[in-house]
Amino acid sequence: MNTIRKDQYALITGASQGLGKSFALELAEKNINTLLVSLPGENLSVVNEDIKETYGVDSHFFELDMTKPEELDAFTQQVNERFEVFLLINNAGIGGTMKFDHAETRDIDSIIKLNVWVVSVMAHKILPNLLRQPKAYMLNVSSIAAGSPMGYKTVYPASKAFVYSFSLGLNEELKDTNVSVSVVNPGPMATNEEGSSRLNKHGLFARMITLKPDEVARYCIVHVFKRKRIIRVNFWSWLLMNNVPVWIKLPLLTEAVRKEIA
Repeated sequence: MNTIRKDQYALITGASQGLGKSFALELAEKNINTLLVSLPGENLSVVNEDIKETYGVDSHFFELDMTKPEELDAFTQQVNERFEVFLLINNAGIGGTMKFDHAETRDIDSIIKLNVWVVSVMAHKILPNLLRQPKAYMLNVSSIAAGSPMGYKTVYPASKAFVYSFSLGLNEELKDTNVSVSVVNPGPMATNEEGSSRLNKHGLFARMITLKPDEVARYCIVHVFKRKRIIRVNFWSWLLMNNVPVWIKLPLLTEAVRKEIA
C-alpha cells in the first residue's frame, strides 16, 4: 500500500453495523479517513464519533436511502465535490429467507435495488473520483451464495452472482488505469447472538464456515491494497461452492435454508 494522503478518504456503505462497521474501524485503525453511509436511524453518528475519538482520523457520516435515485444522486455529487475518495467499499446489501410465492413485490424490489442497482450506480458515480487519485481501489461485497442457486432465497444468490460478475468485468475494463476492483464472497457471519444461534442449528459444517466480521474486514483490506481481484476468506465454503456439482449442492443448500423457515 502506497502512502495515503491526509486529504483522502475511504467510503463505506452499510457502515453502521456488521461487516461495514468492521471495515470502517479497520481502516480508521490504519489511520485512514472514513466516509460512512447507512440508512437513517441506525446510530451511525455513534460509530462516526467513536472513530474520530478513538483513532483521531477525520470521519463524516451520511444517512440516506441509497435505493432512491434522487438521494443517491445528491449524495454522490456532494462526495465528489467535497472529498478525495481513494477507496470505495460497496458493502450495503440485503437478503431474506422465504418461500418465493409468499414474498411481496417490495421484498424482491428491495433486494434487486440494493444489491444490484446501488452497487452499479455507486461504482459509476464514484469512479471519476477514484480515477483522479494516484492509486485507487474498489471492493464489492458479494456472498458465497453467489456460487449456487438455492431455494427459499432465490433472488438473493442471483443478485450476489451479479455483484461477482460485475466486479470481475469492471476490473478487467480498468486494468490499464490506476483503479483496481476486488470482490469478496464471504460466507455466513456471526454478527449478533441471534445470528450465531441460527447458524449453530445447521451443525458442524455451518460452524466451520461461519466468519467473524472483524477478521473478514482485516483480511479483505490487506488484499484490496494488494490489488487482488478475487478475495477468498474461507477455504471450506469456497471449496463447496466451486467444486461440488450444482445437482448436489442445490438440494443440500435448499434443505438447509428450508430449516430456517421451519
